Amino acid sequence: MFGRITTIAANTVREAIRNKILYALVFFAVLLIGVGVVLSTLSYVEQERIIQDVGLSAIRLFSAVIAIFLGVGLIHKEVDRRTIYTIVTKSVARWEFLLGKYLGLVATVWMQVAVMSVAFLVVSWLTGAPLYPQHFYALLLTAGEVGLLVAIATFFSAYTTPMLASFFTGGFYVVGHLTRDLKQLGSQSDAESVKAVASWLYRLLPDLESFNLTVEALHGLPVTPAEVGWPLAYGALYVVLVLIAGSVVFHAKDFR
Repeated sequence: MFGRITTIAANTVREAIRNKILYALVFFAVLLIGVGVVLSTLSYVEQERIIQDVGLSAIRLFSAVIAIFLGVGLIHKEVDRRTIYTIVTKSVARWEFLLGKYLGLVATVWMQVAVMSVAFLVVSWLTGAPLYPQHFYALLLTAGEVGLLVAIATFFSAYTTPMLASFFTGGFYVVGHLTRDLKQLGSQSDAESVKAVASWLYRLLPDLESFNLTVEALHGLPVTPAEVGWPLAYGALYVVLVLIAGSVVFHAKDFR
């Protein structure tokens, strides 16, 4: 079982790194990190924070774009090339195929995050911008966030077209950063039904803002172990639940 999953994951990584668009996205992310240096010259105050703010924002944004871009075509590409028909008729279970694809894509996205993180650290070092442990925590949580985003993209790619999957996953990404605001707005409502709906939406939708430690990193604010460990544990649990749901949907899908 593990051998089959590992093989599928390795093949997914090899296939993903051949995609030229992937390199273009990473290039623009690294370029934007460098642009932060130019933007910082427009201000006489907090230049170092501007550099790092632009850099961390670029990493988070382009990591999400890469995760969505790779994830939404997960199953469709196999169906389009007819390779899925051969795979699912062999001794490979559908959930093994889906898990292998997910692990391969996560490994690919994490490699891109590592490249962008190195660029960020190099630019910070060359410009004399201070680096705190909070910067590494912020980058670690970014990796956790895109891992969750890949799982959501995998779920939608298991039963719909790439266009719809990208639309749905992008919607989850945007709403995931607004769930706390939605909960707060709902709690201020006088209608109990509105409060209940806001509360349930907060519980069901991913709280992606919990993965954002940009402010703490920029200002060197203290970060507790729970602020790092809890989002990672929460993200891992959410990934498991999403992949289980995706496996159920994928198992019921008819490829004939």
